[in-house]
Amino acid sequence: MLNYLWGIMIVLGIIVGMLRGEIDEVSKATINSSKEAVQLCITMLGIMAMWTGIMQVAKKCGLVAAFTKALRPLLRFLYPSIPRGHIANEYIASNMIANILGLGWAATPMGLMAMKELKKLNKDSEIASCDMCTLLIINISSLQLIPVNVIAYRSQYGSVNPAEILGAGLAATIFSTFVGLIFAVVARKLSNLRGMK
Repeated sequence: MLNYLWGIMIVLGIIVGMLRGEIDEVSKATINSSKEAVQLCITMLGIMAMWTGIMQVAKKCGLVAAFTKALRPLLRFLYPSIPRGHIANEYIASNMIANILGLGWAATPMGLMAMKELKKLNKDSEIASCDMCTLLIINISSLQLIPVNVIAYRSQYGSVNPAEILGAGLAATIFSTFVGLIFAVVARKLSNLRGMK
């Protein structure tokens, strides 16, 4: 569906440019946007590679295990059906840590591995479990202390002070995470009540 929407917007943009006699501007914007997209991808690839590497170093030296241990009460509350000591707990903790540090792209591989393990615990069902939905909600709401990706975008596009959004970003992500946690807990309780009927 989104492919159709993007296609329609592109075609409409070209038609409007032609009708207004500004097709040259449309062509220039297309070429410049393509160049900027490649430059942005290269910048973000470097940032992603660096932070993914840092997460791997943190895992090897035991920091992730320590954070997982510190997050255990929260993980037990949010994911009560995951067995203690299961590898999914470590992947979920790594995902949460990366998101808190604002490393969304570094969080993605850990989130995918956690989802894979949760699917195994869900007996490879095509219907998502409560744990899978909770992981998705928390990953999307993603509390961030330092939004590294947004700061990188702002820096790439010439912001005078790329980090000035720290306060607003923190407030927004605290609120979204709080609402997401409430939703996940309520949805799990409703699911459990439905299962008892």
